[in-house]
Amino acid sequence: MKIDITAKTLPKNAAEAKITKIHKQIGDEVQSGDSLLELEANKASMPIISQARGTITALYVEAGQKVKADDPLCTIEGEEVLDASPKQSSTDDKPSLGYFAGMMKPQKKTVASDLCIIGAGPGGYVAAIKAAQLGCRVVLIEKEHVGGTCLNWGCIPTKCMVRSAEVYTTLQSAEDYGCFADYLRLDMRRVLQRKDEVVTQLRQGIEHLLSENGVTVLSGTAELVDRNTVLSKQSSSETTVTAKKLIIATGSRITNPPIPGAQLKQVINSDIALQLEALPVKMVVVGGGVVGMEFAFIFSSFGVNVSVVEYADQILSNCDPDICAEIYQIAIEKGIKIYRHAMVEAILPAQDDQCVVVFKQDDEVKYLATDMVLMSIGREPVIAGLGFEKLGIELNDNKKGIKVNEHMETSVPGIYAIGDVTNRMLLAHVASHQGIVAVRNIMGESCDMDYTAVPSAIFTEPEIGIVGLNEETARKKGYDITVGKFPVGANGKALAMGESRGFIKIIAEEKSGTILGAAIIGPHASDLIADLTLAVNRKLTLRDIYETIYAHPTTAEIIHEAALGAEGRSLHFVGS
Repeated sequence: MKIDITAKTLPKNAAEAKITKIHKQIGDEVQSGDSLLELEANKASMPIISQARGTITALYVEAGQKVKADDPLCTIEGEEVLDASPKQSSTDDKPSLGYFAGMMKPQKKTVASDLCIIGAGPGGYVAAIKAAQLGCRVVLIEKEHVGGTCLNWGCIPTKCMVRSAEVYTTLQSAEDYGCFADYLRLDMRRVLQRKDEVVTQLRQGIEHLLSENGVTVLSGTAELVDRNTVLSKQSSSETTVTAKKLIIATGSRITNPPIPGAQLKQVINSDIALQLEALPVKMVVVGGGVVGMEFAFIFSSFGVNVSVVEYADQILSNCDPDICAEIYQIAIEKGIKIYRHAMVEAILPAQDDQCVVVFKQDDEVKYLATDMVLMSIGREPVIAGLGFEKLGIELNDNKKGIKVNEHMETSVPGIYAIGDVTNRMLLAHVASHQGIVAVRNIMGESCDMDYTAVPSAIFTEPEIGIVGLNEETARKKGYDITVGKFPVGANGKALAMGESRGFIKIIAEEKSGTILGAAIIGPHASDLIADLTLAVNRKLTLRDIYETIYAHPTTAEIIHEAALGAEGRSLHFVGS
């Protein structure tokens, strides 16, 4: 018997919905109550539950496709499963829910695995693929979308908006390049549409990789039962996952600051900032860290009057002082107002749907009237609800993340933790590498996590890339150092691109020339820092760099020149 599956109804009675996940493929066996796929409309999601048992013989849709209520989704060859006729209560005249009660009652099943991973962000899904490649039976549990914060609400969406801001800025100065762009305008709906298209494409790519590597993906929340058991709860089912080893990769979430007025409707976070179809005239960004400054540059490029209120003495305070000074000056020239050493005390409602940010700077109370406030003051690990306490899993000394050793193993043998939940370095690429280290140890290979050469990329305008030790830290560690600097403005490719701001700095041990760290502010900094990450990781020397031929004309030549500059021998610049 062929049973054609349709949605029948859509989330919030929408006219159409988007397919966000497909759980079953042609040839898969299904049982009544299995989730076949998921729909999303008007920010609400809904699973399509099988009302039959049998084999899927046809699949008419793909992830990302939009469908209407009566559109065919798939065909099952088998038999329809109905829960007899409605039964009557023996104690009253109220009818039972019959068939629908059967659907509402959670279906329970058990899945056995070698490794269960909780969280499918850049740590969890990479660990899952790596483990599967090494022969593990892997179950991956994710309550929202694969790719985690990085892909869906962080790294990738913001970089899409950075790119739109770059294009808009370039078009505004097109005449400098002999080009003329008439009737220039910004369409935020199209900006957001492109962002969503990129995110969807990458998400589907990850789902395909997981499927091709044989990873079983469960959509739902997860709770630790014991050191070898995880309970995953879906909308219509509960799955008990047994595993020889566990990896916790639940990531982090936006911190909600204890500031009076932070709950006003004018106050948004980075998730909402990525969905703004209408831009404010004025915006105050609270927090001058990486997220705050990236958004400050994005919205300033889109024409918003941006002010940044930062508690520390410098924006991007984790960078070298000369990097901070350079990006500060560039921001000021771009029209971004920056208030450093300033603490927000309250946000007050005001007339005309505005609000007022009240902050203290150098013992003086100041006020900023604005249309919107973007809170960007940090993230915190997601550990609530996991049930780690009953297993005796220890937290870090600051109680803000799960404690792990150099193998990424927690205080409970066989249970590992990776990514933001460890509160070590909240970077996607760190999470991925931690996942690989954890898996290698799980598979019997002793492997330590090394944080010596971790690059960071900041997508301001221009970009910033840093790796290894800065000057101050190197000296505190007892190194006698030499520093090679080279300005971006002396690079031919950069000038041809219309870029002249920024510089590169290489820090090396004076006697041996071993490269200890580096920082770049300028075009392509996020890409160029990879060369220097390799140098720090492999303990390369200045000589290794300047005896290497770099293609001309490229921005990468600044690395060659800075290595020469550390020995006072730059070829295309005098002084430092």
